[in-house]
Amino acid sequence: MGTDLNAPLGQNRRAKPAAKRTPPRLLGLTLLGLCGAAVVGLSLWGSLSPDGLRRIPSPAAVTAESAKDADGKTQKAANGQSGAGDNGTMAPGTAYSGANVERTITDDGSTVTTFSPRSRDGKGPALINVGPIRGQDPRMAAMPNDALLEDSPAGRLPIIGPDGLRPMDQYARPWSGARGTRVALVVGGLGLSQTGTQKAIRDLPADITLGFATAGNSLQRWMQEARRSGHEILLQVPMEPFDYPANDPGPNALRVGPSAKKNLAELHENLAEITNYTGIMNYLGGRFLSDADALEPVMRDLGKRGLLFLDDGTSAQSLSGKLADAFDVPHGFADLTLDTELSRGAILKKLDELERIARRNGSAIGVASAFDESVGAIATWVTEAQGRGIEIVGVSALVKDPQQN
Repeated sequence: MGTDLNAPLGQNRRAKPAAKRTPPRLLGLTLLGLCGAAVVGLSLWGSLSPDGLRRIPSPAAVTAESAKDADGKTQKAANGQSGAGDNGTMAPGTAYSGANVERTITDDGSTVTTFSPRSRDGKGPALINVGPIRGQDPRMAAMPNDALLEDSPAGRLPIIGPDGLRPMDQYARPWSGARGTRVALVVGGLGLSQTGTQKAIRDLPADITLGFATAGNSLQRWMQEARRSGHEILLQVPMEPFDYPANDPGPNALRVGPSAKKNLAELHENLAEITNYTGIMNYLGGRFLSDADALEPVMRDLGKRGLLFLDDGTSAQSLSGKLADAFDVPHGFADLTLDTELSRGAILKKLDELERIARRNGSAIGVASAFDESVGAIATWVTEAQGRGIEIVGVSALVKDPQQN
């Protein structure tokens, strides 16, 4: 038959013409043309618009916007806006709740935001005063803080700074602050022997407090070397013993007979010898420390100057503790004199006894002189004691301090 009705399905069908494809080169030129047209149109719109292109304002700018008035003055953020307080500050709970926020629109349409602190109402975070900073940067330890010195006829004397900083705090050796077993060791007599002084500064660990005798030589030089090595230092002031004048403590000694004015002048002569010390300790002085009338003006003066007083503990009749308490003077007592017998073995036994006192009471103070035997024994014992968990601290860490207790 002349038709294909009997032909199998799908056979002898006329093929459909293939779809025409746009050449890739033509498609790329078309897209490039569209992009160019968009750029030209956007630029034309920007040039015809009176303000040009505008920045989309941030949410903060929308809710707390300000503008210059006719006189060019800056207006604070509008009251009642979301995120703004009644005084132009951000509402509590935001990142800027402690600040005044001002926004100014400049002539070119930019927004300048200014933040300034405002007074707190007692709510929210507060700064906590943790007390004065103890210690001094080691790089500056040999240099005195001029704010803690005053000029006098005797020389430069220590004083409490205008911000309340005491020499005791400024020149103290820092320590861990842990309340474990602590021992302070004071080696005195520095300056009296050049070789002994040099050996003590060289061989003793920096944790040992050094005492400088005011009758010594080259004190300023040795003080600077000791401070650069990290030592806290005290000044040993000569005082009248019970067997004076057979036992003479030396020049500028504080004595019971002279007036308070005379003793203060002698004290100031001693204090002016060097700088950078945390306080004083007595050299001899059994009789002077037992006389309240003679000792009281000295304690008053030390309290006003922010210095500590360390009693070497050799006089059972000393009134230094009572008078120091009365005039808020930081003070302490030595528990043991370590080198009453000048042999290495005897000194080591005393140091072990001092350790037992410290473990029983929590802390202890020992004093010694800068003899070769004392320096050698102390240097050895300190290393061993630290291995047993004893912390060696500057003496200022163990005195009774009215500002801390």
